[in-house]
Amino acid sequence: MAPRLFLVLVLFAVSSLELGVQGIGVNWGTSASHPLPPPKVVELLKSNNVSKVKLFDADPLVLESLSGSGINVIAGIPNSMLKSLSSSKKAAESWVHDNLTRYIAVGDEPFLQSYGGQFQPFVIGAMTNIQIALIGAKLENKVKVVVPCNSDAYLSESGLPSKGHFRPDLNKTMTQLLTFLSKNRSPFFVNISPFVSLHQNKNISLDFALFEEGAHARKDNHKEYKNSFDVSFDTLATALSQAGFSNMDIVVGQIGWPTDGAINASSSIAETFMKGLLDHLHGKVGTPLRPQKPPMETYIFSLLDEDQRSITAGNFERHWGVFTFDGQAKYHIDLGQGSRNLVNAQGVEYLPSRWCVVNNNKDMSNVTASSLQACAVADCTALSPGGSCFNISWPGNISYAFNSYYQQHDQSADSCDFGGLGLITTVDPSVGSCRFAVEILTSISTSLPSTILIRTALLTALYISLWLVEFAW
Repeated sequence: MAPRLFLVLVLFAVSSLELGVQGIGVNWGTSASHPLPPPKVVELLKSNNVSKVKLFDADPLVLESLSGSGINVIAGIPNSMLKSLSSSKKAAESWVHDNLTRYIAVGDEPFLQSYGGQFQPFVIGAMTNIQIALIGAKLENKVKVVVPCNSDAYLSESGLPSKGHFRPDLNKTMTQLLTFLSKNRSPFFVNISPFVSLHQNKNISLDFALFEEGAHARKDNHKEYKNSFDVSFDTLATALSQAGFSNMDIVVGQIGWPTDGAINASSSIAETFMKGLLDHLHGKVGTPLRPQKPPMETYIFSLLDEDQRSITAGNFERHWGVFTFDGQAKYHIDLGQGSRNLVNAQGVEYLPSRWCVVNNNKDMSNVTASSLQACAVADCTALSPGGSCFNISWPGNISYAFNSYYQQHDQSADSCDFGGLGLITTVDPSVGSCRFAVEILTSISTSLPSTILIRTALLTALYISLWLVEFAW
C-alpha cells in the first residue's frame, strides 16, 4: 500500500492484548476531498457491528464522534511530530496529556522503503519519550506503544518463509524496537498486502492471492503454503525468530483488496479475497509456522474510498474501501453483522444532481489538454487500465475528467468552464459500471495548497496522458 504521511508510533489498548482477544477491525482514513461526516461514519460502523477501528491521525471531530460509541479506537500521531517527540520529553508529555488521557493513538509504517530512511533516526527516541510520558500519566499499564511496519521491512530472497529476515538496513533499529516491544509486552504490527505482491510479482498467481482452493501450493521444507497471506505472515514470523523474538505476538494492522484503478482490482475479486481472508481468520487454523495461532487482531484496509490518497504506488490506492466514499457497500462480507448484508450509510446529503460533461458542439481540438488539467487535481483513477471507466469511449472519458473536477470543486459554475468546452447537465452520464459521482455536501473546504496541486499535477499527468491521447485518436 502506498505510504501515508503519518507517524510511526502507536498506542494500543492493553486489555485486548492481555486477554489474547482475536478480532476484526477496520481502518478509517480521511484523505478525501469530501469526507463522509464523522457521525455518519460512526453510525455506519455501529450498524455493521464493527467494534474496532484504526485511525491514521487524531482528528478531534473524528475522536469526538467515536467517544461513547463503545468502539475500540487506535488513533494516530502525525509524521510531522516525530522529530519533536524524539527530541523533547515535554512535547511527548504534552501530546499524552492532550490525547491519551482520553484516547488511544497509533502511527504507521516509518520504515517504508519509499521514505528513504527519513523517519528511521527518530523512531526509538520518540517511542522512548512517549513511554516516559505514559509512565508520568500513570497510563503505562493501560496503553502500549507499538510501531506498525509495512511488509517491506522483511524479506526472503528465495520467496520461502523459512528464509525470512529483516532488511539489513533496519537491523540495529529493529533490534532496539523488538527489545522495546518485548519489554513492554507489546505486539508487532504489520501491514500485509497480497494485492500489491500480486501487482509487483508475476510469479504469484491470482488464485494463490485469493485463498482459492485450486491454487498451486508452495513447499517449504515439510510445510505447505496455499496462499500469499500465510507466506508473508510466516516470513515475518521467521524474521522475528531470527532476531531472537520467536514468541512475539503479531497484529495485522492493514490488509485488504482494492476495487478499481488497476487490473484485478474489482469489487467481485475484492469480495472473493475478503471472504477467503475472513474464513481463514475465523477458522483459527493459524499458519504453517504458527498453527492455531492466527493474528491477535486484524484491521481491514479500508472502510471507505479516499480520493486524495497518494497514487505513487498505483491508481488503485484510492479504491481500498469496502464502502464507497459515500458509505455504500461495494460487496458483502461479515464485518461483525453476521449473515445480514452490510448496512449502507443512511441520510447522506449530496450536492445537487448535476454533472459536468464535454460540450460536443464546441471545437474539441484542445479538449485532451483540458482533461489533463482537470485530472491533475481531481480523481481520474477509474479511467486507468483495468479501471471501471477505462472502456468508455472518447469523449466520454473527457466528460468523466471534467465531472470529477467539477464535483471536487463543489459544482461551482466556473469549475465546468474549461475554456467553454464544459457543459452542466442534469442527465446522469454514468455508463454501465462507470459511475459519474455526485459529491457529498460538506462544510469542509476542498481547497488544496498550491505545492500539493503542482506535485499532483506532475504525477497524475504521467499516469493519464497516454490513455487520454489514445482515446482522442
